[in-house]
Amino acid sequence: MTASLSLSQARRIALAAQGLAKTRPAGPVTSRAVGRTFAQLQLVQIDSVNVVARSHYLPFFSRLGDYDPRILHAMAGRKPRRMMEYWAHEASFIRPEHFHDLLVWQKRGWVGAHNLEPLVRQDMEGRILAALTAGRPMTASELTAELGHNEEADRGNWGWNWNIVKRVLEHLFEQGRISAASRTQQFERKYTLTSKVVPAMAQPGGTPEEALDRLMDAAAQAHGIGTVRCFSDYFRTPLKAGADSVQRLVRAGRLHPVSVRGWDRETYKHVNARIPRRAVGRALLSPFDSLVFERRRLEELFGFHYRIEIYTPAAKRKFGYYVLPFLLRDDVVARVDLKADRASGQLLVRSAFAEVGAPADTAVELAAELELMCAWLRLQEVVVWPVGDLAGVLTQAVADRADGRGGPLHADSPLRGERGHVALVSPVD
Repeated sequence: MTASLSLSQARRIALAAQGLAKTRPAGPVTSRAVGRTFAQLQLVQIDSVNVVARSHYLPFFSRLGDYDPRILHAMAGRKPRRMMEYWAHEASFIRPEHFHDLLVWQKRGWVGAHNLEPLVRQDMEGRILAALTAGRPMTASELTAELGHNEEADRGNWGWNWNIVKRVLEHLFEQGRISAASRTQQFERKYTLTSKVVPAMAQPGGTPEEALDRLMDAAAQAHGIGTVRCFSDYFRTPLKAGADSVQRLVRAGRLHPVSVRGWDRETYKHVNARIPRRAVGRALLSPFDSLVFERRRLEELFGFHYRIEIYTPAAKRKFGYYVLPFLLRDDVVARVDLKADRASGQLLVRSAFAEVGAPADTAVELAAELELMCAWLRLQEVVVWPVGDLAGVLTQAVADRADGRGGPLHADSPLRGERGHVALVSPVD
């Protein structure tokens, strides 16, 4: 018999699976806590956008609060690595045990050198692999110089303004023959042989179907509850093959069919999914957070229609450039357009909008979250622009906290900055 769940239960399952149903740690955040969070999420999307912070830093702040991002650098850049880069939802940090399964199911030939002359590509592959075998990890520009390649000779002839070295590097990366040893301050990959990143990693083996089942099972654990499309979208694996995988996982007892009142799609709950009695978390969510990956699921769960407007012309944006949803307890109750202005030491709230039915304490809770983010980013003040229906009351709420009337900050951490205060200013370009 198919179990029936309320929408509230489905929300709590999803939030618990993503580590967002509970309050944050009361003390300093340890590397073990960061590792547990990453294991729960299974992957974290990487993006170069740095309007607030690098996108892969934000999901850990959302779940853990004031933590040291250098923990991530150690997890991805030191042995034994607990995360590595590869294509998943998009370019992502993944758990190393998923790497070989993703090699089977990730096909991104467009990013590399598939349309180069075979002899040209093979020659460059050999030269790159020889340089990385003998030497240190290097960026694309360092390898270009190392190989004595004329970087400008072919620039502009390829998509994304990549020269041949970069294109072949991405081709080798997609094939899994090279990986990222680390990233530079400018967010460039430092390439090395994959065997140097995870030399002792055993291949899980089995058939392609078994590889997909492991990925779909991991995606279902990260969702708690969802559809074939939700689970397939997580690692960006094929939808049709994903439907077959879900049926195998149902037969194996890893997934259970459920119905959610008001939904019209076949839905499944992971065997390990918890249904907490209530959700008590609070978080600003990155536009690239895994909770918001699948937009239809987000709207079905929370009634929250969300689109990233980074690539929308400014005059056509509805809410702003870099808009973060604000999760409060078991609902998404507001959205804010944020920017970390590091030169001035300000966390700019360029707009603030409440969702329909947002609870009365939305501004107070959002003010506390902004104060925590301001401190985590080592900024000195929150500056609220008078844009959006929540801006006025949010201004007062943050001012109250700065005056000491809003309660204490969260626990101290090595990255804590000065206690923030608020100013209301007119928006400027």
